[in-house]
Amino acid sequence: MPQKLLASALLLAGLLTAACNTQPKQETAASAAPAYFQPTEMGVQDGGVQVVPITTPKGKFNVWTKRFGNNPKMKVLLLNGGPGATHEYFECMENFLPAEGIEFIYYDQLGCGNSDNPRDTALWSLPRYVEEVEQVRQALHLTKDNFYLLGHSWGGILAAEYAFKYQQNLKGLIISNMMMSCPDYGRYADEVLAKQMKPEVLAEIRQLEAKKDFANPRYMGLLEPNFYAQHLCRIVPNPEPVTRSMGKINQSLYVTMQGPSEFGISGKLTTWNRVPDLPKLSVPVLSIGGKYDTMDPEHMRMIATKVQNGTALICPNGSHMSLYDDQQTYMNGLTKFILGVNKGEKKVAL
Repeated sequence: MPQKLLASALLLAGLLTAACNTQPKQETAASAAPAYFQPTEMGVQDGGVQVVPITTPKGKFNVWTKRFGNNPKMKVLLLNGGPGATHEYFECMENFLPAEGIEFIYYDQLGCGNSDNPRDTALWSLPRYVEEVEQVRQALHLTKDNFYLLGHSWGGILAAEYAFKYQQNLKGLIISNMMMSCPDYGRYADEVLAKQMKPEVLAEIRQLEAKKDFANPRYMGLLEPNFYAQHLCRIVPNPEPVTRSMGKINQSLYVTMQGPSEFGISGKLTTWNRVPDLPKLSVPVLSIGGKYDTMDPEHMRMIATKVQNGTALICPNGSHMSLYDDQQTYMNGLTKFILGVNKGEKKVAL
């Protein structure tokens, strides 16, 4: 065989060998996706939706859940805020958690979104919601070996309260953008955030509040640009899932528990304070806050120091909706925490 032809043949053989050697790696990487998206339902497939029947003091009702992805080791149940919003503002998770192989579960609490709305304020109760979460956990077969609970805003209160009673069922707890003391939350709004407003704007807001004229369009007209756009979500107009979710908020539930607005608190939760009990939490905890949050970021940093195994993530460009307005920081920290706990770490270095 001529020397040039022999060299060409050897080069071609080398390239084919290299291609064959790399093929198994490509197949291995691709095999993870089918495992994550494999169906786990019997019979007709319905996109991972499971309606969970729950028992309450006022009878039985149905709440809506939807699983996204499949990972037996990492399952995150999402508790929406409001109170009374919907799971929909968590849709941004779809762009981040699947890439890390983390399964997550949308869930509309009773009175929210796709779940039943009994229209009974007696059911808008923190202890009752804790028992609802426990019934959902059992129905979805979540265990201490795979169950991560993420609560945002009001959902953070619910997640913390659940953990105080049922932390033996948890693998990890994420308290997102929520203080552990509503009196402290009210003080922060009055003594810090209110003073950042223009004096004439604050004076008019206080006049409307004194008259309890919360239905006056002027009230939200003042809060939207002067408070919400600064501290609730700094992306204006808000991302579509946020707008869609908040547009469906259950006002009865919201006002009963929170009060008429995000500017402080005056509902059933007004005196809620769990700071003294934080040392009782031994489960790994991630406390997330934002520099421009409606909540005090230093308080949320403190949470991580009070629990036994705490990690703090303060988003430097984030507000109450840090999962949108400081998204990369939020999602990088969240996924690193879950993956770290999955590997056995109790305190995760972010």
